[in-house]
Amino acid sequence: MPTVIVLDVSLSMCRPVPVPDSTEEFQRKNLAIHGINSFLDYMSLHCKLEFTSLIVFSYLWEQLVTFTRDFDSIKSALNKVETYNKTCIEAALTGVSSIITDEWNSVTPSQVILITDGSVGYGQKSLKHSLETWDQRDPTVIEDKFPLPFRFPSNLHVVVVGNPNDADVKTAIPLYEKLIEINGQGGELFLPDSNLSLKSVQTMFMRLAEKYYKPYTGALKCGHFKCPIQLFPPPEKYDNLHEFDHIKKEVSSSLEVMGFIEIGDAASPQTLSRHLVLPLPSKDSKVSSDSSEKKEKEEEDETSVDEGKTPAFTVLLHGSLKVEGMVALTKLAEDWYGILYSWADSKKKSNLMLSILQPGPEPISWLGNIHNLAPISDFIEPPYGEDDNKTPFPIRPQDKRSYAQSCVVWIKPMGLQTDIQKVLRHARKLPDKLQQFYKELNRLRRAALSFGFHELLGAMATMLERECRMLPGTAHPDATLQLTHAANALRGDKATDIDQPVSPLITNFQQQSQENP
Repeated sequence: MPTVIVLDVSLSMCRPVPVPDSTEEFQRKNLAIHGINSFLDYMSLHCKLEFTSLIVFSYLWEQLVTFTRDFDSIKSALNKVETYNKTCIEAALTGVSSIITDEWNSVTPSQVILITDGSVGYGQKSLKHSLETWDQRDPTVIEDKFPLPFRFPSNLHVVVVGNPNDADVKTAIPLYEKLIEINGQGGELFLPDSNLSLKSVQTMFMRLAEKYYKPYTGALKCGHFKCPIQLFPPPEKYDNLHEFDHIKKEVSSSLEVMGFIEIGDAASPQTLSRHLVLPLPSKDSKVSSDSSEKKEKEEEDETSVDEGKTPAFTVLLHGSLKVEGMVALTKLAEDWYGILYSWADSKKKSNLMLSILQPGPEPISWLGNIHNLAPISDFIEPPYGEDDNKTPFPIRPQDKRSYAQSCVVWIKPMGLQTDIQKVLRHARKLPDKLQQFYKELNRLRRAALSFGFHELLGAMATMLERECRMLPGTAHPDATLQLTHAANALRGDKATDIDQPVSPLITNFQQQSQENP
């Protein structure tokens, strides 16, 4: 779950903050940097695998540090931050949307931490003006589109480095809450508990870290084996409204392996999330803290060296699953299961992963009810007959189901765009790709008629006519004839008849090519 730290470096962040019982004066920017450093120290201790990026913004935005696990590089960049002009939060959110979309994808959950002082800017680029006009803009103009809600799952947190009793902060609080509401994917507004100081800002950042970056630690059990583990990223609570009931579940602190299934039997069930399983050092191996500082450092160095040699059940389980080609069915909570398996991100390195399944007694439909599974040794007679070649799972029906066919799915605009581009690519290579062109065209046409999307037929005809006009002078004459014929067919009387596919036009060029192979 990547994290983006977005720091305000406008002139208002340079306002001095008097610190009681101190001759020094700190700027709000210094307090913000101190809080970020405390947050990064927490991350380096509890979330070492978290990818974090740093963006600074004023009227424009700039990514100072790309996504990295080296938190010291972010601290070094913070020490070199410069100050620029006025605040524009919309520009910062646009930058966040850009870098996450480019470096990750639209399905990776992210955390966005916006750090500012309560200044919302002035003029047309102010936050107040942006929120008044965000739903009145033309969605077709990308440059003018408001960046929220983000196109990817994300929590948007706003951290205000300002006195909660200041008039500016009180005015800005409803605007920040409106930002989080527009994003609609979770997040929180954080304010100092008291007047601005190094301690109050650090406490505010720690509240954010402990609430949204709390690591999951628990135990993995299998028979008499037990091993303390950590899951990364931490599993989230399940809270979903089903047809007849509202299901709320949370992964328990004890994961129990129920049994083992071959990879082919488990296949690829629908999962909610995937997590890396890491072993933790046992509490018994920790050294008491009564010795001197020098001894503590020496002992820490020794334990860090010996950690790789400490036996762990997760290592044994990972190696066994990898060699035997099996997965471990694991109980996460009451009527909630997952599967443990060996997953390789490269040819040389593999890890123990946990995939969390849908809650319920039948998370893998072809296995049936999980409570009915039992080892073969419990049966007096072989449950699958005497034929050893029979495989018990998955039990596949003889007839082909609709979801087993190659069907067209247009859940997102990108799917429709991909299918249209495929037709146009074949259109540009006519007459060589004649059969492929009509195959993809009819596939697109059938899907449009099935969905009742008749407007697509006219739009596709217009695109084919445009491709016909853009053909170079060296293009084959048959390409012009085929594109014109296909465009006319999509606008003809039989265009909406799903039983009448668009057939290629028979031309003299095709007859000549058949006579002179």
